[in-house]
Amino acid sequence: MDATLKKNLEIIATKVRMGIIEGVYNAKAGHPGGSLSVADTLTYLYMSRMHVDPANPGMEDRDRLVLSKGHTAPALYSVLAQRGFIPVSELKTLRQIGSRLQGHPSLGKCPGVDMSTGSLGQGVSVACGMALSGKISEESYKVYAVLGDGELEEGQVWESAMFAAHYQLDNLVYIVDNNNLQIDGPVTQVMNPYPIDKKFEAFGWHVICIDGHDFDQIEKAFDEAEKISGQPTVIIQKTTKGKGVSYMENNVSWHGAAPNEEQYNIAMNELKAHLAELEK
Repeated sequence: MDATLKKNLEIIATKVRMGIIEGVYNAKAGHPGGSLSVADTLTYLYMSRMHVDPANPGMEDRDRLVLSKGHTAPALYSVLAQRGFIPVSELKTLRQIGSRLQGHPSLGKCPGVDMSTGSLGQGVSVACGMALSGKISEESYKVYAVLGDGELEEGQVWESAMFAAHYQLDNLVYIVDNNNLQIDGPVTQVMNPYPIDKKFEAFGWHVICIDGHDFDQIEKAFDEAEKISGQPTVIIQKTTKGKGVSYMENNVSWHGAAPNEEQYNIAMNELKAHLAELEK
């Protein structure tokens, strides 16, 4: 990856993380841990990969993103704000009455949201439908679906995996955010999904495994996915839950909790310091 682009993406991803903390803090509720872990990939997709237009969010040939792990909506909203779909100041209205930024993505409320999600397993099925529609209509758009590793416990995920392989949906990419933690603890203790790669391979998918916080690897993975024909691709990214905030990293208690004022200040100061280093 070009060094200038990489630095710019790292700067934006840090601002995205600040937006996540801002939203969850002001809402006094939300899911910061998994939002922070997926921030880099969402930043890359919206800033460097996906064909989207904030001035025309509903254009027919846009690439689609389905946030199947819909509880991490703070990350999606923050990226949409950085991309220009909504004002950054609106992130403070997360989960408030009358806000466009509901606790889970809501189609028709927030510009740039392609599907209402939240009930785990269902988003990926909708993504399959979008991809199949594109294939039938011979459209050029790509469909990206982001799901959590805990979400792999849903049987509907594997029904969708079978469906996508059967219909050779090479315009579809799943991104598994493998931060190894879900609401009840480590995924290995709750319902072990490993080996994730071998399972998707058995379902007929092209599999790519990466570090989900390395923009060079992220770009290489999506470049590879673009070249795959006749089968869907899954990118399994190893990530850190709570990435970027020291006391949240790999701490399951931050799956669905909001920081208090002291914790908010610590998180924002850490992120501001990191941003200042990047902007030197």
